Amino acid sequence: MFAMLFSMLLEATGSVSVMGAAIGAGLAAIGAGLGIGKIGGSAMEGIARQPEAAGRIQTAMLIIAALIEAVALFAAVICLLVATA
Repeated sequence: MFAMLFSMLLEATGSVSVMGAAIGAGLAAIGAGLGIGKIGGSAMEGIARQPEAAGRIQTAMLIIAALIEAVALFAAVICLLVATA
């Protein structure tokens, strides 16, 4: 089953490096989505427990979310560079 799927993907992409780059970019996007979701949930839980600290929690949440997005973008760019090399 896996061998058949692998051969179909290899035919569609043309090379293993392109297929690996696509999988890597997809994993980077999934990881970023899970990370930001976890941050958002934890921030809402923290704000619910201490409403007076909402401003500080929200600021930290936005900074960390931006850093996660930057790492995900960097990973996607590296995957595209690997695919075109």
